Amino acid sequence: MSVKRSGLSSAQRSSTENWLSPVASANDTNRRLAMLIDGDNASAAIIGEMLAETSKYGLVTIRRIYGDWTESNMKSWKETLQSHALQPIQQFRNTVGKNATDSAMIIDAMDILYTSGVDGFCLVSSDSDYTRLAIRIREKNLFVMGIGRLLTPRSFVNACDLFVYTENLAKSEAPPEIVTKPPTPTKATPAKPDEEAAEPPADVRVLFRMAYDLAVQEDGWAFLGAMGNKLRQLDPAFDPRTYGHRQLLSLIQAYPNMFEVRKSRPAKGGASAIYVRLKGRAAPPAKSGTSGD
Repeated sequence: MSVKRSGLSSAQRSSTENWLSPVASANDTNRRLAMLIDGDNASAAIIGEMLAETSKYGLVTIRRIYGDWTESNMKSWKETLQSHALQPIQQFRNTVGKNATDSAMIIDAMDILYTSGVDGFCLVSSDSDYTRLAIRIREKNLFVMGIGRLLTPRSFVNACDLFVYTENLAKSEAPPEIVTKPPTPTKATPAKPDEEAAEPPADVRVLFRMAYDLAVQEDGWAFLGAMGNKLRQLDPAFDPRTYGHRQLLSLIQAYPNMFEVRKSRPAKGGASAIYVRLKGRAAPPAKSGTSGD
């Protein structure tokens, strides 16, 4: 039995485009962003990928990188400054073994927050010392994005509106795995139909269920774009690429035992709407127009 659906609003169409691929909606690209990079806690090898990812959420008008440029660890960054229009900010290391960039970057961020008229920030670091800065930016109703490694403390990740792991940006450049010896032969056992489509990891399964409950409509179906937005609200670091998929739709379709997917074709052109339904949930009771005795 088909389910009739009303036409999509412009916000829904934008949200659909956002979560069919990991990019921001068209409205988001109008933001003016300040990108501040902790040179001691970031890799120069993927600066192009980091700028491209940040550009999905706005125009990067301020690009600064902080570090002690007299140290050898900043050498790799020197080769990228001109090609990516990065402004180097010198901060001498006053104490051996201590990251000198934290305070300088935080002070500059506050100056930019109140004087430069930006709409958001991108903080590139895996250091939890920037947690309070991210919270302060959000308190001013500005967008804050973080870029860092998978080992970034959860406090910093959750303080951002959006967090992107550098491992997801660098996957395309990762060298293929080298097999040093052939695998040990094992007796093959045919997979059962129920085992062919495994469920996602436990933490992802819980996250999916929470996002679905927040986005589900009265008919038991959840608009994919709305569910994607709820996933990011619940976990700023949620990214289909972390689980080997470039799109949220393909990630959900990888678990047919958990979700059912339905596409709704619009009456007059336009993009089709995609809805998902959690399997094993009872359908909501039909509403009766009259009450009986």
